[in-house]
Amino acid sequence: MIPSIRVITSLLILGLFIQIPVHAQEKVTLSGYVRDKDTGEELIGASVLIKELSTGNITNVYGFYSVSIPAGSYTVQYSYVGYLPVVQNMDLTTDKQLNIELAAVQEELEEVVVMGEKEDANISSVEMSANKLEMKTIQKMPPLLGEVDLIRSIQLLPGVTTVGEGASGFNVRGGGVGENLVLLDEAPVYNSSHMFGFFSVFNPDAVKDMKLLKGGIPAQFGGRTSSILDVRMKEGNSKQFTGSGGVGLIFSRLTLEAPIVKDKGSFIISGRRSYADILAKPFLNEDLENSIFYFYDLTVKANYRFGQKDRLFLSGYFGKDKFDADDIFKSNWGNKTGTLRWNHLFNDQLFFNLSLFYSDYDYNLNFGKQEDSFEWASRIVNYNVKPEFIFYPNTKNEITFGGQLTFYDFKPGEATGTSAGDEIDISLDNKYAMEGAVYAGNEQTLSDRLTLQYGLRYSFFNYLGKGTSYEYDQNGEKGEQKEVIGSKEWGKGEVIETYHNLEPRLALKYELNPSSSLKASYNRMVQYIHLVSNTTASTPLDVWTPSTNNIKPMKVDQVALGYFKNFKDNVYETSVEVYYKDFHDVVEYIDGADLLLNEYLEGELLAGVGRAYGVELYAKKNKGKLNGWVSYTLSRSERKVEGVNKDKWFPNRFDQTHNLSVVAFYELNKRWSVSGNFSMISGTPTTFPTNRLEYQGYIIPHNYNDTRNNYRIPLYHRLDLSATLHGKKKEGRKWESFWVFSLYNVYNQKNPFSIAFRQQTDRIAAGNNIPTEAVKLSVFGSIIPSVSYNFKF
Repeated sequence: MIPSIRVITSLLILGLFIQIPVHAQEKVTLSGYVRDKDTGEELIGASVLIKELSTGNITNVYGFYSVSIPAGSYTVQYSYVGYLPVVQNMDLTTDKQLNIELAAVQEELEEVVVMGEKEDANISSVEMSANKLEMKTIQKMPPLLGEVDLIRSIQLLPGVTTVGEGASGFNVRGGGVGENLVLLDEAPVYNSSHMFGFFSVFNPDAVKDMKLLKGGIPAQFGGRTSSILDVRMKEGNSKQFTGSGGVGLIFSRLTLEAPIVKDKGSFIISGRRSYADILAKPFLNEDLENSIFYFYDLTVKANYRFGQKDRLFLSGYFGKDKFDADDIFKSNWGNKTGTLRWNHLFNDQLFFNLSLFYSDYDYNLNFGKQEDSFEWASRIVNYNVKPEFIFYPNTKNEITFGGQLTFYDFKPGEATGTSAGDEIDISLDNKYAMEGAVYAGNEQTLSDRLTLQYGLRYSFFNYLGKGTSYEYDQNGEKGEQKEVIGSKEWGKGEVIETYHNLEPRLALKYELNPSSSLKASYNRMVQYIHLVSNTTASTPLDVWTPSTNNIKPMKVDQVALGYFKNFKDNVYETSVEVYYKDFHDVVEYIDGADLLLNEYLEGELLAGVGRAYGVELYAKKNKGKLNGWVSYTLSRSERKVEGVNKDKWFPNRFDQTHNLSVVAFYELNKRWSVSGNFSMISGTPTTFPTNRLEYQGYIIPHNYNDTRNNYRIPLYHRLDLSATLHGKKKEGRKWESFWVFSLYNVYNQKNPFSIAFRQQTDRIAAGNNIPTEAVKLSVFGSIIPSVSYNFKF
């Protein structure tokens, strides 16, 4: 198999490079960086247009552009949404490097600023099933307890849902939380939440750019099956020392930026700390008066340019949540990431980046005191290397190729218990794995109307020793726990199981006219590590496990078709997308599965198939005092597993048929602005008991029909509003400030997070009937007002 894969990969790369023109000496290359004039930050997705040829390029994620064209005299326009364009006339007889700085539009012109990268990017780009939210847009949204949040913001986009307040992460097109690859400066983040999902790990003051890819995913991304959330941190102001921050009801934040050497290097340091435990202390009873509950995080980054061809970046994130209920119950969890990147220009047409990154997620739990206690810890650590090349042979092609190698260390559970002074160790062995990939892709303009993006990713995965592999009886009752019938010990580094997969990617755009286009895409995604959970919402207790000799990697094939149309010179943009996803080897679990501290976890898991399909409608107003968007998604997501639900299709935990979001911003005057968002989502499927059994005098709820997800919790809906008051600006004064007043859950909606069943007693005399009532749990059952003071200098 491996030789054939090598041949296929070699042929693909050879085919990509055939696009290089034979008469390269007749061309000249214009290249460089596009930056913010005030901060020196590179602008991602800035447009470079050669007017005479009606062609050009956009800057990559590092702000670099390269355009190879015939020698001659040209008018070149550099532009980026929210910035004043720069137009230069130039005679190009030889290759030329030119760095451009764009000035941000002043506030008095703000109403002409649009909310995106490029005014017609949704029409002209081959990219589909992708959303980008500018940080300026996120900052305007109604906050929760004084803080805007990146994850809550993307949940208002088409195809993206949440299972409710207090739920970590997000769900995309019928997939689970663990099927999203969340990246912070390329390093994966395994739990993106603080305070059990109320806030995300992303400090909005430190984020430069974010993009969510739901389909048509390029070959350089892999490892998850639902989506890629690519978050890029700011580089830091290379012009002057600046700062920003805010003080809210439950936490505060501060960000500082400054040059290391002006116009050559810079740094940013940004921190947040909550103080909910301090504010709540006077209201707690005596038993809990010493309890603590807080989170903190620190985001740091530095970069330096070594001449015109080399640049180094070093960034890191360190975050922790702590909960201590007066030493009776303790819990803490957190993420650590680190990224070292080296940019190098081999020449004006070949850009190279080498990334080394590290990610560490850990969770610790403690019950009891001294002689009667229980301690549990889990962890997942990985180390990554990713070299990548971007080649610009001409204005018709942009070729990306590279590879990635990841080493995993899984700690599924280190647990010790103490009872009457005797200690018991029930820890599980660590698991190890290695994942790798090589990829190549090209974005090729075939004509003024037709653009293709195609690529191939070859991935492999090795499940490694040291450890024990188990063999399970496959002839038992379907849907029941499988018995262990054999085992084998493996030495350190020995390959227990290996998997190989080809992942083709294809996208195309056909421009019907300057204001409309048709797009289509196909991609296969393979996921080798799995988030094992039987809860609707991701929790810190969820366990990550690698593919093993008993757990196969999950594969998803997705096709999508979209129509994109803009009106009134791109003031309004609309789109309709339909998609279909085919799931293979989906990890499910038996009824009553024991997923924690289970050495024989594989015997509790099942493999099945799935399907998800839907239509996404999106309408957005970009300009004017009133702007915002409306999105609606109609979708289904289902699973089919032998031995579950009588072998019939059933809705999975993230099947939410209807999803409506309305977001609006309105500028009243130069000092006051208001915003609001409304969400309405179908309730998530859940399994309710259909009968009750009596056993030795106890009442036991029972699903007599053996159905899975046979009911839904009620519809979720919520309205949030906010108003922002900007301080008076004084000439020559650098200090700027604004107040944000917000109302979360304006009309006191008690949205259910889950439903449980309650009886007056669990013991009955034979023949007596005791009524059972359903009890709805709501995380936020009332309106939540908040105020925050924000500043920058």
